[in-house]
Amino acid sequence: MRSKLFVPGSRPELFAKALAGDADALSFDLEDSVQPDRKHEARAAVAAFLASSAAGTGKRMVVRINAWNTPHFGADLDAVALPALDLVNLPKAESPRAIQATAQRLDEIERARGIARPIGILVNIETPEALARAAELAGSHPRVAGLQVGLGDLFEDLGVDRRDSAAVHHVLLAIRLAAGRAGVWACDGAYADIADRAGYLAEAHMARRLGYVSKSCIHPSQVAMANEAFRPTDEEVRHAARVLQAEQDAARAGLGAFTVDGRMVDAPFIRRARAIMDTARRLGLATAS
Repeated sequence: MRSKLFVPGSRPELFAKALAGDADALSFDLEDSVQPDRKHEARAAVAAFLASSAAGTGKRMVVRINAWNTPHFGADLDAVALPALDLVNLPKAESPRAIQATAQRLDEIERARGIARPIGILVNIETPEALARAAELAGSHPRVAGLQVGLGDLFEDLGVDRRDSAAVHHVLLAIRLAAGRAGVWACDGAYADIADRAGYLAEAHMARRLGYVSKSCIHPSQVAMANEAFRPTDEEVRHAARVLQAEQDAARAGLGAFTVDGRMVDAPFIRRARAIMDTARRLGLATAS
C-alpha cells in the first residue's frame, strides 16, 4: 500500500472515479469531511459501496469512522463492518480503551455476520497524548495493523509550523519507532496544500526513508507522487537481488555475515532485501525477475 486516497463518504459520485484511479487503497471518510447532519447519509453510501461487487477490485478498503466517544461510533461500525472492509481507521484514539472497544464491537459484528477474515484497525496518532502513548496504542490489540500520522490535528492545535522539517521528522520517527516496537507498519498522513507538489514529495520521501509504507492523499493528483515515492528504486531492487544471491553463496560456505558492494551484510540487511524484492514482485517491476 503505497498510496491511500481519502474519499468523502458524503460524495458517492466520486466513488467510481476513485476506484478507477491508481491509489493502492481507498479511505472512505465518515469523520472530518462529513457534516453532522449528513453522517447517516454518508455511512449508508459507504456501506452500499462496500456491499457491492465493485468493492472487490484488489484495492485495500479503509473507512475512517468517527471517534469511539462520539454518538456516531457504533452506527459507523455497524454499517461498514462488511467482508470487503480491510481496515477501520480510528481517529482521536488516546488510550487502549478506545482500541479495545473498537475491537470488541468488531468481534461481535464478525460473529453475527459470519465474517471469517478479521478487519484490522489503523490507529491515528494526532494528539500529544496519542503521540506520547503511540507504542502502547500500537500494541494494545492484535487487530491493530498500523499507525497513521495526523500532523494537521497535532500541529495546528499546538501552533507548530508544518513546514518545519525538523518537527515533522521528529514526529515521523517517533511514530515509526512506536509502530516497530509493536511489529506493525506506519502510514504517513495527509498533506493539505494540494498545489505544493514539492512539499508533498519532500514529506513522502522523508517518510519512506524512515521506513513508512505509504502516504495518504487528499486529492487524486497526489496519488502518482505517493506511488513513485514508495516504489523501490531500480538500484535498490538490483542491490537486494545481489544480497539474496550472496546469501545463498554464503550459506553454502557456512558464513553468517558477508559483504556485498563493499558493505557488510547480516540478518537485518537480508530481511530488508527480502522485503524490497517482495514489494518489487508485487508491483510487477521488470527488474524484479
